[in-house]
Amino acid sequence: MEKQGIGFFERNLTLWVSGCMIIGVLIGVYLPQFPEFLSRFEVASVSIPVAILIWLMIYPMMLKVDFESIRHVGENPKGLYVTWTVNWLIKPFTMYLIAYFFLYIVFGTWITPDLAKEYLAGAVLLGAAPCTAMVFVWSHLTKGNPAYTLIQVATNDLIILVLFVPIVAFLLGISNIEIPWETLFLSVVLFVVIPLTFGWLSRKIIVRNKGLDYFEHSFIPKFSNVTIAGLLLTLIIIFSFQGQVILDNPLHILLIAVPLVLQTFLIFFIAYLWAKFWKLPHDVAAPAGMIGASNFFELAVAVAISLFGLQSGATLATVVGVLTEVPVMLMLVKIANQTTHWFKN
Repeated sequence: MEKQGIGFFERNLTLWVSGCMIIGVLIGVYLPQFPEFLSRFEVASVSIPVAILIWLMIYPMMLKVDFESIRHVGENPKGLYVTWTVNWLIKPFTMYLIAYFFLYIVFGTWITPDLAKEYLAGAVLLGAAPCTAMVFVWSHLTKGNPAYTLIQVATNDLIILVLFVPIVAFLLGISNIEIPWETLFLSVVLFVVIPLTFGWLSRKIIVRNKGLDYFEHSFIPKFSNVTIAGLLLTLIIIFSFQGQVILDNPLHILLIAVPLVLQTFLIFFIAYLWAKFWKLPHDVAAPAGMIGASNFFELAVAVAISLFGLQSGATLATVVGVLTEVPVMLMLVKIANQTTHWFKN
């Protein structure tokens, strides 16, 4: 696995995201012809330009996942039990409860029930999509075990294929949100199955022909800025559709962020402290906490757009998840690095 620190674009992602939000809003307000033109290019409620950009985001991430590592899954299972349980049996449901409490009850004065329902849907999508790529950066920054992090991520990617749809469908269903099943399954195929398959095939073919060293140090770096560029262009498009909504409800960005940030800290400490209780080493505990705390926001954004549209509150909520991700995760990296002594026997 390629080791890396956090790069220039990732380190300043919040600033880039904020800038793209502003550009998108300005385009939506002063050049409404732009989103109107893009809205013509849709198939089965999926925006073709956005789908292409999301592929540019997700494919480079899937290249980094080595599914051959799964053969080592039984060598030290406790860290995997923590990862799997927190990500699939705890996180989606705490996200739902926390988001519901704040959006409907605490902030009910400022958010209408209809908007709260849409924002809750976006939070659910974030909660059901654990991180698959940026976690390699967080793991590196906390001196995590790269081989073990790889197994944690690889198994999570496979679990997404099985559990993402039923968990999302269940939580949206109890929220009385209409579930377009065909679109939900299509989204998972488009934004998980296909890029995952292409990433696996690309890795297998290139490693076989050129070697692992070439793949990790020459091929993958070619995509270093592709993911961020795809993300930023996607955000400009999203906010060009959301422009008037944001101008009418500027406070909502902050209100959506509150439950997302609280959920991030809660899930990190559940996984991190559980790992400490089980006497796992810090280089396994820290990545376990990071995987649970961070989100596969690219997938969440993609599915929100497919299910609810570019102008929906659900899509806006997933984008707020992008906005909060990096600064919050860097705070958690600092906490993990300052508590290594908790894990010394």
